[in-house]
Amino acid sequence: MSLASAPNACDLSVSDRLSPRADDPIVLSGETTATMTDHICAAPLAKHAPFWWWASLAVSLTFFFALVISVTWLFYAGIGVWGVGWPVAWGFAIINYVWWIAIASGGTFISALFYLAGVAWRNSLNRLAETMTVFAAACAGIFPIMHLGRPWLFYWLFPFPNTMTLWPQFRSPLLWDFFAILAYVTSSVLFWYFGLMPDLATLRDRARTRGQQLFYGVLALGFRGTDRQWRHYRAAYGALAAIMAPMVVSVHSIVGLDFAGAATVGWHSTQFPPFFVFGALLSGFATVLLLIVPLRRLLKLESFITGRHFDILGKLLLASSLCLAYAYLMEAFTTYYGGDRAEILSFKSKIGGEYAILYWATIVFNVLAPQLMWSRRLRLNQIVVVGVALGVIIGMWLERYEIVVMSLRRTHLPSAWGDYHATMWDWLSLLGSVGLFAAGVLLAVRFFPAISMFEMRALVRTSDAAPQER
Repeated sequence: MSLASAPNACDLSVSDRLSPRADDPIVLSGETTATMTDHICAAPLAKHAPFWWWASLAVSLTFFFALVISVTWLFYAGIGVWGVGWPVAWGFAIINYVWWIAIASGGTFISALFYLAGVAWRNSLNRLAETMTVFAAACAGIFPIMHLGRPWLFYWLFPFPNTMTLWPQFRSPLLWDFFAILAYVTSSVLFWYFGLMPDLATLRDRARTRGQQLFYGVLALGFRGTDRQWRHYRAAYGALAAIMAPMVVSVHSIVGLDFAGAATVGWHSTQFPPFFVFGALLSGFATVLLLIVPLRRLLKLESFITGRHFDILGKLLLASSLCLAYAYLMEAFTTYYGGDRAEILSFKSKIGGEYAILYWATIVFNVLAPQLMWSRRLRLNQIVVVGVALGVIIGMWLERYEIVVMSLRRTHLPSAWGDYHATMWDWLSLLGSVGLFAAGVLLAVRFFPAISMFEMRALVRTSDAAPQER
């Protein structure tokens, strides 16, 4: 289908433009490079933010303030304020860490891997996916430091010469985790910022006030769009994408090895690295869908985030859900095939014990609900999409709770069994991290373009949309 064959944007009713359609191209007709640039630049260059932005930021900062309070109290009183103890020494801190890093990994998958694959539809989504990655990784990085007990000594994880000749244990998966997260957060920020540079230069040139010119001019680092600069830029951007693509797989595989490397009931399995990668993709796709539905309307991006994007993301959500379902089946198979009585007892407790509702809720949210995405009509229904995506995000958190708590509470020795009960400070840290993430995304879409303008220009210039539909 060509852009010209789609209904003209000026002829569409408001409801038609807001609602994704099955025959939508990647970019609706009626858009030119000039109108596209004007439209995307309008939000960051606006003198005043709209009411919905201030209201959303106020709610997000309220949640974030809860995180500040909980962290302050944690530093003062110690990790005893959490519900952790013996035998459940890992609690919400590790659950939240794994959950957030999975969401971050899914955003990198969309931005980096699909860039290398030359997929054109990602150009409308990669900025939001990269923004999601940066702030989700920031949320994830907080929790391991909080879990150290003496977080002000976090630098002891670094291998550096010291007077006590103490070195980290290089055979520990936790040290691998430290290096993986450090490399991932650093690379994610660089990838996001580097992708912003041409658009920052555009904002600098269009800025109306001296303050905006200085702000965007400094961030643009002198980018002027010369042939030489573009040549070096595209080479460097491709190299960063090539680095990020395998890193998104390795970082969550290492998170899985944190568990697989321990001789704990339910953890000591070689399937954990791919199992965690499947979960990362599922939660990442769900979070992107959850973000684009409201932002598409609030930022008036209906011409650039169309039914084509909902259709593709719905299929990717379905595919990753099927992969995760396979991992759940393999978990049951290997448990009974292995014949370890402790493993079998733990699995029976998981599916039929006092926490069985969490296990079956995980199955419903992560496996059954995404099956709705088989229908194109439902993939284009924004209410259904939000419901399924929100269910997946909740289901992935419940899965992490099940993995951490239900394995630790039932060890090999029945005499060492125990229970875990989260405290108010556990829940405040979770809600506070959600507030930090939401506030970060809101600030990003207010001061930076929500869509990559320099990548979208190639699509808008193309009169024949057939090459886009890959």
